[in-house]
Amino acid sequence: MANLFKNNWFLVCAFSLVFVSCMRSGSQLVIDPENAGLVLPDGFGALKVADSTGTARHLVVNAKGDVFVKLQEPVDGNGIIMLSDADGDGRADAQTGFGNYGGTGIFIKDGFLYASSNSAVFRYALGDDGRVTHPLKPDTVVTGLIDRRQHNSKSIALDDAGHIYVNIGAYSNVCQEQDRAPGSPGIRPCPILDSAGGIWQFRADGIKQSYGDGERYATGLRNVVGLDWNQQAGALFVMQHGRDNLHDFYPDLVGAEAGIDLPAEAMYRLSQGADAGWPYSYYDQHQRKNIINPEYGGDGKMETQSDVLDPVVAFPGHTAPNALLFYTGDMFPDRYKNGAFVALHGSWNRAPDQQGYLVAFVPFTNGEPSGDWEVFADGFAGVDTIPAPSDAKHRPCGLAQGPDGSLYISDSVNGTIYRIVYTNGN
Repeated sequence: MANLFKNNWFLVCAFSLVFVSCMRSGSQLVIDPENAGLVLPDGFGALKVADSTGTARHLVVNAKGDVFVKLQEPVDGNGIIMLSDADGDGRADAQTGFGNYGGTGIFIKDGFLYASSNSAVFRYALGDDGRVTHPLKPDTVVTGLIDRRQHNSKSIALDDAGHIYVNIGAYSNVCQEQDRAPGSPGIRPCPILDSAGGIWQFRADGIKQSYGDGERYATGLRNVVGLDWNQQAGALFVMQHGRDNLHDFYPDLVGAEAGIDLPAEAMYRLSQGADAGWPYSYYDQHQRKNIINPEYGGDGKMETQSDVLDPVVAFPGHTAPNALLFYTGDMFPDRYKNGAFVALHGSWNRAPDQQGYLVAFVPFTNGEPSGDWEVFADGFAGVDTIPAPSDAKHRPCGLAQGPDGSLYISDSVNGTIYRIVYTNGN
């Protein structure tokens, strides 16, 4: 009987009536009914790996399939949760934790787990099993980063040359004399840019580095929560959160409808010394121009004359791109290879026309976008009308790729961890 089952394993998988997807490794993943509430392209399925983990932000998966989730706020003293799946059904059956700090950033590279608080970056050695060897004794890689509560997440990415890149968001909307006050002029030069509003580069193997040990790699970025290193391009790509209150503060210059959608949430390809224009300008995806902000004398049409970086992709305004992942796996169809997944978290400043609450996909070829962005995974919000972000049942926040090529997504509302696999309809 055992030999009969072994010889007919593929047929059993293909014709199972319990939503079973058979993976290349031979293990079985039970796909949730109705894909756990998600709307996916044909041929894809989804399941919940875990639920109620906490305020889940970014996440990573080690080579053994264990999932590390960074929490914005620690739960029972643990700011990093590790989820393990011993029986191979895709669902976590063990949960442990460590790291007594909240935050967003988490990354695995060259045998180390990197994780950030809102003012520092820590590094944990990984054993042969892919798990942290000394969870109570991390190295402090970077410390003393500014934290003024607004835009304070320190998202991270690493390249292949031993560098770590850290977002240091601007603790301001648009660097006004009085922050978020209608009519208050912008400050020029903006003093925030000396220690925030950009991406800083440090050594990945450094100890207790701070501003004087690193360098400001790129500036003019209001707040970057999602970033990733593109292997094909050999470059860092980031997703910026655009400014708020354009229509609220300047209704004579920016109409209500335009204010809902402006400015664009922009994907940038960065190089050393790049300037994306904040706070002096914003990107208008309809005019396809970098426009001078009203706080600096703009009228909604005046194009900046400075050497400001143009985005490579522009998303609708106030959709809050919180994660960026370049897909390098082999599970998904070829059109997804090396393309970009973006988690759109949704924002308070888009009412009443709320958008986001989905994972988008941008096709790439040879390290450059090769098509328009499209919706990949939807249905997280769980409701048709979303008056405010608090009405969404789930909000996608982090993205990670598993060793088999599946896509993991974290939800910041209930701490749900989703896993998307390609089943080809089986």
